[in-house]
Amino acid sequence: MSKERARRREEREREAAVRAAARAAAEERAERRAARRRVVTSVLPQPRSRPTGVLARRRRNQTLATVMILLLVNAAAFAFLDHWAARALVLIVSLLAAPVLHTLLFRRR
Repeated sequence: MSKERARRREEREREAAVRAAARAAAEERAERRAARRRVVTSVLPQPRSRPTGVLARRRRNQTLATVMILLLVNAAAFAFLDHWAARALVLIVSLLAAPVLHTLLFRRR
């Protein structure tokens, strides 16, 4: 009986050693991957954080409103105009008129 227990213990220890070796290899691969990532990201420029204040939120909402209006105008043009030249003209005019529209809608007082 003690020989059987000794054999089972050896098998458990062997399996534990195999698992430990696999875990060590995985940790080594992860460490190498992290080291490569640190080297690459140290060379790349750091992204700037987005402004989070009330004024920045207002500006984002105003820009979104202007873009949505222009998208609606262009969608209506594509829906109701048959000629591609007219559609292209509406697209070009809307792109050129976007700053003027934004200024007229959200004038600073």
